[in-house]
Formats: sequence, C-alpha cells, structure tokens
Amino acid sequence: MQAPLFNCFDFLTEEIIFIILDHLNNDPFAQKSFSLTCKAFYSIESRHRRTLKPLRAELLPRILHRFPCIDRLDLYHCPSIEDSTLNVISQACKATLLSINLSKSRSFSNVGLSSLVLSCSNLVEIDLSNGVKLNDLAAAAIAEAKNLEKLWLARCKLITDMGIGCIAVGCRKLRLICLKWCLKIGDLGVELIALKCKEIRNLDLSYLPITEKCLSSIMQLDHLEDLVLEGCLGIDDDGLSTLQQTFKSLKTLNMSNCQNVTHVGFLSLTNGAKNLQELSLAFGFAVTRDLAKCLHTFSGLQSIKLDGCLVTCSGLEAIGNCHHSFKELSLSKCSGVTDESLSFLVKSHKDLRKLDITCCRKITYDSINNITSSCTSLTSLRMESCSLVSRKAFVLFGQRCQLLEELDVTDNEIDDEGLESISRCTKLFSLKLGICLNITDDGLRYIGSSCSKLKDLDLYRSTGITDVGITAVAVGCPALEIINLAYNDKATDASLRSLSTCLNLRALEIRGCRRVSSEGLSAIATGCRKLMVLDLKKCFNINDNAMLPLAQFSKNLKQINLSYCSVTDVGLLALTGFNCLQNMTILHLRGLTPNGLAAALLACGGLTKVEMDPKGW
Repeated sequence: MQAPLFNCFDFLTEEIIFIILDHLNNDPFAQKSFSLTCKAFYSIESRHRRTLKPLRAELLPRILHRFPCIDRLDLYHCPSIEDSTLNVISQACKATLLSINLSKSRSFSNVGLSSLVLSCSNLVEIDLSNGVKLNDLAAAAIAEAKNLEKLWLARCKLITDMGIGCIAVGCRKLRLICLKWCLKIGDLGVELIALKCKEIRNLDLSYLPITEKCLSSIMQLDHLEDLVLEGCLGIDDDGLSTLQQTFKSLKTLNMSNCQNVTHVGFLSLTNGAKNLQELSLAFGFAVTRDLAKCLHTFSGLQSIKLDGCLVTCSGLEAIGNCHHSFKELSLSKCSGVTDESLSFLVKSHKDLRKLDITCCRKITYDSINNITSSCTSLTSLRMESCSLVSRKAFVLFGQRCQLLEELDVTDNEIDDEGLESISRCTKLFSLKLGICLNITDDGLRYIGSSCSKLKDLDLYRSTGITDVGITAVAVGCPALEIINLAYNDKATDASLRSLSTCLNLRALEIRGCRRVSSEGLSAIATGCRKLMVLDLKKCFNINDNAMLPLAQFSKNLKQINLSYCSVTDVGLLALTGFNCLQNMTILHLRGLTPNGLAAALLACGGLTKVEMDPKGW
C-alpha cells in the first residue's frame, strides 16, 4: 500500500509564512509566483499584503478585493483618479487605510476627498501634492481627518488662509505639513497652523509669501525639528532682528534662495538653536568669516549645503576651523573654491561621508590628493566638470576611498587606469561617466568584473565605449536599473541584447544611438519587464517592429520619447495598450498622420503630458 503524501508547508503556521513573505517584499514577481503556488498560499498572500502601488487605476476594485488588509495605498502611477475611484477606495478600505498618495492626480475634487476621509477614519498620511485644482472646499474636507499626522499640499495654489485654517482646527495631531508653493497662504494661515497644531515636527513653507510675522508663532512650537524657508523672499534681516524667541528643538533648517537674508538675519533666527544638525544656505548667502562664526555655535552640526553661494577663501578656512566635524558638505557651483581653501577644509573635517564639489573649476590634483588622504570614509563624491583635475588623481579613489557608493566624475579627464583603481570600490551603486572621452572598453571591463552592486551607470557621450564594454557591465552588474548610452555611435543591437539580461532595468536612454534598431529594442522589451522610462530620440532605425514587443511585454512603461524615430501610426497605436503611460514625446515623426495621432491620444487615457510638433508631419 502506497504511503500518504505530505506537504511540508502544511506544518508551517501562518505567522511563519508571513515572515517568509516579508523577505519577498521588494520582488513583486517573487510574490506573484508565491501566491500562484496553491490556493492556500494565494489566500495567505492576500491577507499579508499591506502596501499597494498599482499601475492601472481601472483595476483598483479588483485589486482591493484581492487584498483586503491594505493600509498603505500609493497611487503615484495612477494620474486619472476621480471621485468615483475615491468612493471605491473608501468602501473597500474603510478604517484599515492609514496612508494614501494622490500626488500625481488632478481629476478628483472635494467630494471624493470628503468620502475618503469620512470612511477611512484612521488615515494618518495624505499626499495631495500638485493638486492645482483643489481649493478651500477640499481643505475643509481634509479637516475631517481627525487622526491625520502627515499632510503634503505642495503646489495646491488655490488653497488660502481660510482653507488652511480649517485644517489647523480639525487636524490637531499634525506632525508634518508641506505647503510648498501654496501661493495664497500667508502669515495668517501659517500662524493658525502654529497655534493649533502643537505637535508639528516638520514644516515646509518654501516659496510662500510670508514675513517674519508668522515666525514668532512658529518658534513657540516645542517639538519643531525640520523647518524649510526656501525662497521666502518676504523674510529679511530687519524683520528677523525683531524676533525674541529661539528654536530650541530645531535640527534641520533650509534657508536656500533667501535672497534678502545675510549672516546677520541668520544669526537672529538661529540664536539658541543648539541642536541644529543639518543646514542649507544654498544660492543666497555669502560664505564669509562672519557666517563661519555663526556656524561655530552649532556643536552638533553635521551637514551643510552652500551650493551656488559666493565663497571666499577666508570663509572656507574659517569653516575649517570649526571644532566639530561635518559628515556632509556641498559646495556645488561655488566658483570661489580653490585648492588651498578646500584642502584646508577637508583636513579639518576628516569624518566627511558625502562631498559635492560639482563645477568647482579651479581645483586640481592637489585637492583630490588631500580629499582622498583625509576623508577615507567617503561614501559619496560628486565632482562633475572639475576640468583641471589630472588623470592621475582618479587613481587615488580606489587606493584610499574604497567605501565609495556614489561617484560622479562627469566631464572629467578620468581614463582606464582610473577606472581600474575605482573598481576596487566594490560597494559602488551609482557611477556617472558622462562626457569622459578618455575611457574605453578596457576601463569598463574592470567595473563589470568587480562592481556587481552597480545600479546606475551614465555613459552619456563617452564615445570611446563600444558593445564590448557595455556587455561587460551587463554581465557583471545584473542589478543594473538605470543606464544612459545617449549619443554613443558605437553601440549596436549587441549592447541592447546584453542589457536585456538585466531584469531590474527601469530606465534606458539610447538617444542618438544611430546603430541600434528594432531588433535590439525588442530584446530589451522581452527581457526587461520592469522598464518604466525609455528615450529613443534620433534612433532612426527603430520602427513599428519594436513597438509591438514593447506593447506586449513592457506593461510598466510610464515615459517614452519617440522623436525622430521611424515609427508610424501603426506603431503608435500599438502603444495605446499602456494604461500607465503618462508622458510621451513625439516630435518630428514623419510616419505619423493627424488621424493616427488623434486615435492614439484618445486611446491613451492615462496620459498627462504629450510633447508634439504638428508642423513636423
């Protein structure tokens, strides 16, 4: 008699299977395979799923029925959410829903919001950024979310002080609110938030028409840790000098683009902010000894961003004399940075983890020598367009800074010897080599053989690279997600076939790659099912033959540029099956007719942006 068959999974509790599923959270294909194994796993996976990021709004009713325990719903990829859809969500999720992201949709109104808020009474996070049609009625609907803790209203330009006052009265538990570019909210609205929402930790007032009048109320927020005043031109030194309170709990302050504030006003605002850790003064302040003296008072300061500021050597040297050590320093586009001042600075701050010296065009080998010898724990270095740095400097990175995870050497003199050294940085996940004319396939071979964690590679206009180097990277870096091969005349279909094995590829730019054809792109479509962004501009040999595989396999495609390709009405209509396609550029498509364009646009219901040139037909 045959012994009965046992399934070992029958002995596992649901809790244990939940733990297994937790390890699959970052791989949707693995989750799907798991759920399709058997009916029991299908049911368990339905109850386990808590976060949902759908690509097609019309499938929401079925999806929400399939996953009844969702508490976080991210609709970023669904730009066509309407009131009726919010009603469906309200009925399906009810008190279970805690967080919803509606930042890409502009089709709903206060009616749908009201339904959502009243049914989903436990909502703690709502992102309504870019809701340019939302007005005070929508704000009044939001005010009914009594448990709300985080609210994003960036670019909700119709909401006024009255609307924000309703939110302040109704949402007393708010800890974070973003009002960036809400141009009709002034001092009154901000004061109401400060007076009624005493639990505020994060407050973004970027580009609001506010003055120092509302700052006194903000300073009375006992728990405020993160304050953004970027682009607040109504704040000036005279107004700040009248402030009496201090920011005792503040940890992060952003005063970028505050053109009417100098170190004098800055000192008035931050007097007593002993806990400050991160500071951004980009594109506004002059970096002088006086400003540096202000920074000396913040013993816990770890990050400072001075991008685009007028920098003096004496100012940088004074910052170097700070007794505490920074971990992040950004001097991007600071024209006054020299070898002497930068070298002094890095020697004093040896604990730096992130350094940005983009477009510091006066620095040479000496700066890189001092950076790499002093800051051996660097994880991120951005130095685009530092054109005076010699080739031999790039060898120092691999010798001294092997913890690098992010390196941007765009438009520099780096060569294959430098890449060979950099390949010792085995933790690299982002490498920018655009306009690096001295590198060849030999250098890329070193990267491909050692940097297996690489996810982002930029080879824009690096004309010495051929299929051989690209293939080496594709084989050695299977985790690749983003690659830019724009204007690489030596790349052919062989490059695309090799990249088709990178199953996580999300963004591919082959603009101006004249030797690639529909055959290579078809391989990409078949192999890279996660592709979301595709730039084919001036790929003249790509035609309708590639559009059919794209339509069949690249269901996640959100953005495509077909300008100057050989695609006709037939190919464009094939793409209309992309329900998540949001952005399309179709300049100078000679094979496209007005009727074909009209039919394609009518069929693509999710499009939010189309760039076209009817005169080019």
